[in-house]
Amino acid sequence: MGELGRGERLQIMLAEDELKAVDDWRFKTRMPSRASAIRELLRRGLAATGFDSADVGTKSKEFGVLDGNGVPKGNGAHDGKGSREEQPD
Repeated sequence: MGELGRGERLQIMLAEDELKAVDDWRFKTRMPSRASAIRELLRRGLAATGFDSADVGTKSKEFGVLDGNGVPKGNGAHDGKGSREEQPD
């Protein structure tokens, strides 16, 4: 166990464009490591309002960092299926 009490290891697989988006964000925000960047993104995501739990039976492949056009997801309310719906202005 590490000095911060992190006893569990989480392994994820990302597409090349997803990893680039994470790394770009990491460097832009001056995070010291990929792990710290992922923890910060998780913290921010969990703290965000409007989050709904995933529906039973939702597959892992339905959740991603980027939409089909390479644009980061995150503008709008979570629909429980791994995608975002546009919110009216």
